[in-house]
Amino acid sequence: MDKDITLLANGSGALFRSALYQTNAAVIRTGDMALIVDPCWLPQEVERIRRYVSEHCAQLPQYLLFTHSDYDHIIGCKAFPGARIIASRALADKTCEEQEQILEQIRAFDDEYYLERDYPIDYPHVDEVVERDGQTCIVGNTELTFYLSPGHNSDGVFTVVEPLGILLAGDYLSDVEFPFIDWDSRMYEEALHKLDGILQAHPLHMIIPGHGAIIREMEEARRRKSKDLAYIQALRTLMAAGDSEGVDRLIDGCPFPRNLGKFHLSNRRQMERELQENHKDGAERD
Repeated sequence: MDKDITLLANGSGALFRSALYQTNAAVIRTGDMALIVDPCWLPQEVERIRRYVSEHCAQLPQYLLFTHSDYDHIIGCKAFPGARIIASRALADKTCEEQEQILEQIRAFDDEYYLERDYPIDYPHVDEVVERDGQTCIVGNTELTFYLSPGHNSDGVFTVVEPLGILLAGDYLSDVEFPFIDWDSRMYEEALHKLDGILQAHPLHMIIPGHGAIIREMEEARRRKSKDLAYIQALRTLMAAGDSEGVDRLIDGCPFPRNLGKFHLSNRRQMERELQENHKDGAERD
């Protein structure tokens, strides 16, 4: 077995770790369905996921779940023809221009590294649209329960797979990344706060984040949630106070500082926009 493939307990599927950004894809197997989650990055990595599905899930109905629309997570979209696609309403309703911008990121990535794929590059055409928290998709004895999670970007969704007790978290709760706030910091916080209700409603045994180590102990999930909330709140407070040095210190000791520093800078710019908008709104009310 490939060292970057982790078999899940009781034949319930496999976790696939990309060589890039510690990105996680997964195939969750139940007696009723195969749920393929964010197949990515490199062509040979998508191929090993496809091979696993062919060898272990050929007789099962196939569903393809996209936790959000970032290009690295949808890059394997067309590698699984015939699979029913699950994603949020916000992902499904992206404008043609927005879809094209995401697809261009995939093309630019493949061009940069001379990558060739044996499947077309396309945006997901969603069959099962997630529109609200608590919405379910039931296939036999398998139940998927969804919770909208905008904040990182505009169209995230958390998915609980029962009866396996697995939460697919997308780009939240990573142990190698602080929050990447590409959409809205307040909504990011709201998404994190949903974890408490999810843990109360569902007996979880595993959380799979988009990047980094999987979570097997729910206390670790709470620790990551608290750490992420603290980062966002400190960033907002320090930015409002004009404490640039304090903002810089927020990522002291983080792994991969050259790359993650770019995302921290992006967060600063996003928070600055939000603070300016809040100030403008307050002035208009006055």
